[in-house]
Parts: sequence; structure tokens; C-alpha cells
Amino acid sequence: MGHMSHDESNPPTHGTYWYEPENEGISSALHVLQAVRRFRVADTTMRHRAQAEMQINETDLMAIRHLIACERRHTVASPKDLSEVLNISSAATAKLLARLSVSGHIRREVNPDDGRAQRLFATQSSHDELHRALDDAHDQMLQVALDLTVDQQAAVVHFLDAMSAIAITPREDDVHEAARGHEAPVEVAPGEGGAGLDAGA
Repeated sequence: MGHMSHDESNPPTHGTYWYEPENEGISSALHVLQAVRRFRVADTTMRHRAQAEMQINETDLMAIRHLIACERRHTVASPKDLSEVLNISSAATAKLLARLSVSGHIRREVNPDDGRAQRLFATQSSHDELHRALDDAHDQMLQVALDLTVDQQAAVVHFLDAMSAIAITPREDDVHEAARGHEAPVEVAPGEGGAGLDAGA
């Protein structure tokens, strides 16, 4: 029986999943999963190339892209917001913001409403660098999506949304472990050690 490959740099081929295709339907489904894996590898390669060109790390790139997305939605990002999006601590966020400020990738402004909170923005140079690094690829990807029929687009969206939902759903073992960690303490019955529930009543 094949095993799941742990090397994302090598796209899996036939036989890299826990089960082997037993019929044409399973074989075709495996081709779909392998194509998803190949895209993940290609997307990682594209992002690493952008990081190298901009001389930043992956978390930095995610932060800059989030700030640009906020600007396009006409919303303002804050350090707390960025910390939640990146799933990092407030201390790590402070270091990231200091690093990106020094490198000229972001600018920080004091919120005029309270004079204390920070508002975060990507600099024009970040917009320009990201445009050079990713826009050509994004334009080509958009064209691929436009070449699909409406039904094909709907099928792709349905498939990817379903895959995303599976990926972010905790495993049952994790849920049970978390539940055990929050179990209420066992109450001691009267006469079985310590004071009873009615002690001091």
C-alpha cells in the first residue's frame, strides 16, 4: 500500500496515498487530488520567489498582502487584526511591524480617534514590488478561470470550498483531547475524603 509523501517539493505520483485505485472512478479521483498537490507546490514556489525578490519571509509577505487587501476593501488594519490573521502573538506582531517599518514595506499611523491605537498601511513600494512579483502570474490564473464555463467554475468553487472545510476541521482525536482537558473536576461524595458537598452549609 502506498504512503502519503511528506515532501511538498516533489509532487506525488500514482500510489502516494493510503489507498490504491481499485477502479476507474477512484483512479480519476486520485488524479484530481494529485493535481491539487501539484498546484500547492507551484503556489509555494511562486510565493518563495516573491519573498526572495522582496527580501522578506513568508509571514512578512502574508502581512503585506493582508494590508493591501484591507486597503482594497476600504478598511484599516490594526496590529491586533494582523495578529489574529497571522495567528501570532502580540509580541511577534510587534517585531514583525518594526522589521517591515525599517525595511520600508509598511507605515504606521496613530489612530486619530483615540490618539493611541495604530493604523497599518502597505507603502507604495510594497504595492509596486508585489505587483512585479505576482501580478503577471495572477493575471494568467484569472485568464485560466475565465476560460472555464460557468458550470465548470461552479464545480471548481464547490470542490475547493469542500476541500478547505475538510482541511480546517479538527480531527476527532483533537476534539476529544480538548474536551478531556476541560472536563469538570470529579466531585467527592460525603464520607469519601474531604468535606462533603454540604460542608459549611
